Amino acid sequence: MRQLRVWLVTLLLCSLQFTVLRAQEAPHPPDYPGVGVHIPGVFVTPVAGTPFSGTVEIVSKEVLPDGSTRTQQTLNHIARNSAGVIYNERRQLMPPAVRGEPLLLSAHIYDPQTRLSTFLEPRTHLARQTLLRQAPKNVENNAPQTPAPVSRRPNETITDLGTQTVAGLQLHGTRKERVVPASLSGTGKMITITDEYWLSVELDVYLIVRHNDPRTGEQTIGIVDIRRSEPDPVTFQIPAQYKIVDETPAEQP
Repeated sequence: MRQLRVWLVTLLLCSLQFTVLRAQEAPHPPDYPGVGVHIPGVFVTPVAGTPFSGTVEIVSKEVLPDGSTRTQQTLNHIARNSAGVIYNERRQLMPPAVRGEPLLLSAHIYDPQTRLSTFLEPRTHLARQTLLRQAPKNVENNAPQTPAPVSRRPNETITDLGTQTVAGLQLHGTRKERVVPASLSGTGKMITITDEYWLSVELDVYLIVRHNDPRTGEQTIGIVDIRRSEPDPVTFQIPAQYKIVDETPAEQP
């Protein structure tokens, strides 16, 4: 999907000049947690009827205490089948010079019909399973089905960036800008924290998330190489060499 990759890069690097403010209208995404070691990546909603798979590219530019910037990147594979079963990965952040796929740290499979959640641990070859009482929620980052209420905080502006069509998918953009006064920023200067989200309503997934805080750095998360066909069923299966461990809490009397 070369066209998709080009468009995503364009969307991430260009400052789109839209000025329609909707701070008092529709709900908007929650605040991004900021640059850190564990990046939440993309939350794939477990909804049926819209299968797809893709690769998530993550670039982290962290501002270090000495003022220098450390750049790391990784990729995760994600998928959702027609039944709404989801698959997501977390891989190790690596320097840009390192080639090849980063080390797989963990993978998550969730079936909304059975509410069975499985975390795969490659290091120990354990498949930790839990029967959830409700669907999992991504409280740290971008969950389209659970948007935060309209913000009424001072010094915050929410801008509707309009829509862009990328490889047949219509994306709707939202930019949140929060001004931190010099007295509270810890830098002696006024700073602006910027979060940008591009949602595919059709897939019910944020294809692009971009966070920038001058104090800590910048993270860009983007889905590339999207395939709209049914994923390989093997994606959602526990590998044969894994030991299944049931971690569902016992029912209280």
